[in-house]
Amino acid sequence: MIYDLQKANMWKRISAFLFDGILLGILAVLFAWLLSMILRYDNWNNKLNDAYARYGEEYGVAFDISLSEYEALSPEEVEKLNAAYQAIGQDPEAVRAYNVLIQLTLLITSFSLLASCLCLEFFIPMRLGSGRTLGKKIFGLGLMRTEGVKISNVSLFIRTILGKYAIEIMIPVLIVLMLYWGTIGIVGPIVLGLILIVQLVVMITTRTNSLIHDLLADTVVIDYASQMIFDSREEMIAFKEKAHREAVAHQTY
Repeated sequence: MIYDLQKANMWKRISAFLFDGILLGILAVLFAWLLSMILRYDNWNNKLNDAYARYGEEYGVAFDISLSEYEALSPEEVEKLNAAYQAIGQDPEAVRAYNVLIQLTLLITSFSLLASCLCLEFFIPMRLGSGRTLGKKIFGLGLMRTEGVKISNVSLFIRTILGKYAIEIMIPVLIVLMLYWGTIGIVGPIVLGLILIVQLVVMITTRTNSLIHDLLADTVVIDYASQMIFDSREEMIAFKEKAHREAVAHQTY
């Protein structure tokens, strides 16, 4: 065991990140499926699709057309399509189904990702110890505070919820959803770019090559087999003092 900081190999970090990311994606899909069943997402989606089909048949238009197909429409066809959209926008049942679908999408997405993060990035590392996810355990990595002390549950929670879930996952996901719905303009891609730039700057400029979540929790990814991790700050200080006394005792004058 070595006291000096034994930073994790970058390729091992990337491999562990990809492995954990795949697991998180699979678990999030399972949670999303379960929530969609409980909240009857498909029922509301069918109601909205039925409304589109009904008004599409009534006005003789197709709502699911691409931009190039829309641009190829004649003025009369554009007028009929706009009239169909206006009619469906005045249908209270269709509007209600649309609004419920938007709310359910946000709810299901946020809670499924939150539950996945808590399972894989908080509860499992608490069980395995030293902040090790399944990916970190497989590739021989661990976590500790930057001062050399083992990570606390509070730090692990901050790292998981504030760093990974809120900043690195949910903000980009919400921006992507808003871009898909057309409710956000150029601000969305700018924010995504800023998050990426901050991640790169933090990783390049910090001594520990950390990311945002590690910076917030004051943690560092280490090589678990070779890194000495102290249980407390007092134990670390006592070890340093002992090492200093031994070094002085063996010093040649």
